[in-house]
Formats: sequence, C-alpha cells, structure tokens
Amino acid sequence: MNKNQIPRARPWPGFPTSKGLNSFGDANCMEQLLVHCANAIESNDATLAQQILWVLNNIAPPDGDSNQRLACAFLRGLIVRAAKVGTCKMLAAMANANCNLSINIHTFSVIELASFVDLTPWHRFGFTAANAAILEAVEGYSVIHIVDLSLTHCMQIPTLIDAIANRLEGPPLVKLTVASGATEDVPPLLDLSYEELGSKLVNFARSRNIVLEFRVVPSSYADGFSSLIEQLRMQHLVYAETGEALVINCHMMLHYIPEETFSPIPNTNSNNPYSFEPTSSLRTMFLKAVRGLDPTIVILVDEDADFTSNNLVCRLRAAFNYLWIPYDTVDTFLPQGSKQRQWYEADICWKIENVIAHEGLQRVERLEPKSRWVQRMRNANFRGVSFGEEAVSEVKTMLDEHAAGWGLKKEEDDLVLTWKGHNVVFATAWLPA
Repeated sequence: MNKNQIPRARPWPGFPTSKGLNSFGDANCMEQLLVHCANAIESNDATLAQQILWVLNNIAPPDGDSNQRLACAFLRGLIVRAAKVGTCKMLAAMANANCNLSINIHTFSVIELASFVDLTPWHRFGFTAANAAILEAVEGYSVIHIVDLSLTHCMQIPTLIDAIANRLEGPPLVKLTVASGATEDVPPLLDLSYEELGSKLVNFARSRNIVLEFRVVPSSYADGFSSLIEQLRMQHLVYAETGEALVINCHMMLHYIPEETFSPIPNTNSNNPYSFEPTSSLRTMFLKAVRGLDPTIVILVDEDADFTSNNLVCRLRAAFNYLWIPYDTVDTFLPQGSKQRQWYEADICWKIENVIAHEGLQRVERLEPKSRWVQRMRNANFRGVSFGEEAVSEVKTMLDEHAAGWGLKKEEDDLVLTWKGHNVVFATAWLPA
C-alpha cells in the first residue's frame, strides 16, 4: 500500500466492490461523495462516513490524475477534521495510525523560491500587473516607500527594482517595509529571516545603483497588521513633508485578515489605530486605516474565490470548484514525481486542510471574491484605476511563456488571470477618492 494512502477498510454490505467503482471516478461524482461524507461527519453518522470514505479511498489515489489527487486531498482534510473534532472513533484512529496524514511542507531557499514562483503565472501575473501600475504611479518621485504585504516573501521586488533603476528621471531612494511574522506558518516557507532577506535585497539594489532602505516591523494579519499601521501612521507627516510616494502592495495577503464571519471585538481605545465602529471586521478597519495614510497607490492582488462560509459543505464546494485549477495546471509545467511537484501539491494540500479541517483562529484561508474586495475598497473611500496598455502588454508577454490554457481578461478597471476560461487571480489598483 502506498504510504500516503489511507488504510482500506472492508466495505459495508450493499456498497460496490473495487471493480465496480469506475462509475464514481468523474469530478462531479467525487464532489458529491465528498459533500455526503462531510454531512455524515457533521451529523455524527460514523457508519455512513466510513462507507463513503472507503469508496473515495478506492477511487482517489494520491498518485492518480488531477481530479483523483484533488479528491484525495479533500478526503484527507475530512479525515483530519473528523479526528480533530472526535466525531468518529474509527476515523480518529485512522488519522492517528501510521498512514502518513501529515503534510511535508518544503522550506525554500531564496533561489528555490524565486525559481518556484516563476514556474507558473499564479504569482507572476500579479507581480507583472502590479509593477507596471506602481511604476506609473511613482513617476517623478525622488523617494519611494513600498510597504510589501506579500505571501511570496518579496519575490516581486527585484523585478520592480530593475524597472525603477531604468526610469528616465534617474534612480530614486527606495524604502521597503515588510511585516515579519505575518505568514511564518503559511506556505511557501522561507529558510532565512527577513533581516537576512533584506540584506540580500539591499545588495541587489546596490548592484542596480539604487539605494534601498529595508525595514522590518513585527506585525501579524491576525490583528489586521495593527502595529504596522501604527508605525506607518506615526511617519505619515514625514511622508507629506518630504513628498514621498507611499505604495501599499498587497499580494495574496489580505485574505488572512479575519473578516465578518470571524472577528474579535475591536479595541475602541482612541490610541488604537483601529478605533472604528465595533461592528466592523478587521478587514474593514485595515482598509480604512490604509486610506488614512493617503497612499499614492494601493495594489490588491488575490485569488478569486470565496472560502468564508461558516458552513462546511458550502466551503467544501467552493474550494473543490476552485482548487481543481492548480492540480489541472501542474501537469503542464512539472513532471510527475519531481521534487518541485511534491512541494507544489503539498502547499495546495495545506490550503485544503485549513479550509476543511479547521475552524476559528486556526482557519486562516478566508478568500473573498473580487466583487467583495472591490466593494470593500470603495467603502473605504478608494477609487479604482485602470491598468494601462503597457501593463496589459507586459502581462500578455509573460503569459506567452506559459501553457496555452492561461488567459487574461479585463473586468472594468481590473485584470483577471484565467485558466481555461475560469477566473483564477485578480489584480486591482486603487487611489484615494
């Protein structure tokens, strides 16, 4: 038996044998089985849950096709959930048995992560669109302050520094601020501290004749980056007096900030940067606080899906109908059995487990669709700005380096990365209204 596969229990009477399971193998059927299993677990029906798990385990091997690997990851997430909440003793025993339900998340070196990010447009799309918009917004400024809230540990910054170094008016002073500890438990993981990463970026910028000042602020998404906002607020008057451009670059990070379905009661102390109405979510408070900084431009890039429901089945359906995409695309750029493919799929498994198996503070993967983020930004008194023709051209050129299934579409002011016509990642740019 494959060590990654769940032990196969004997099927209950009336369930088909292994030879009769072929009819269950399409994606729609797998989704329905996962939904029925989730309902059984939530209603404490151990017998039904075990029967469905047996079927799924036989039709969804971890080394199968993309749909089978997707279903296997969800199967694993459901078992972890059942064991976590103690719903079914047998399921808990399966999870605790020697069947390797743990996920081996790789810790990247900087070189590995840079190469890994370049394999697919998933992150490169946002990098390319954001950099083009930032360059246009900071034209003419002699000092540029970039606050980088990025899941990919500043992997976007070297390309941006290159572009800034080549601008006609000469190189500016660049200040780069990052939040340390923001995603220390969220993949991709990095094998060095942000101080060490900053040293590498400073040296890279120097090689491009750019003076880069790098600053790390201990701050977490869990409280809406309140300490970072407070630090930026204290320096706001300096920005205004010196004419610095302030760029807030948010790349797949803001969906970790708790939203309305899970938000602690905010501190209404007037000295707190989040002294807003008690009914606001931390996301709303964060965006209003950013608006108070009067930034030159705000970039918001994220995955276009909705994982916020408190209902497990709703979340499962939303995740299943979005996360098939990374499993489908991986066959176009990584061979089966390669180390990078194992790293890639382990990161997706981590996301699935977080969405399915966890609740409360532990469930941090709380994606919202583009339409909801657009409304949030407008409510915070920002106005959208269109990406220029140069940005669109650069994104199209980048996509030409990847598989034919990737596409680009414009939705009003925004850009959307697609795979086989399905929305994947959106990029938006915002100015203070």
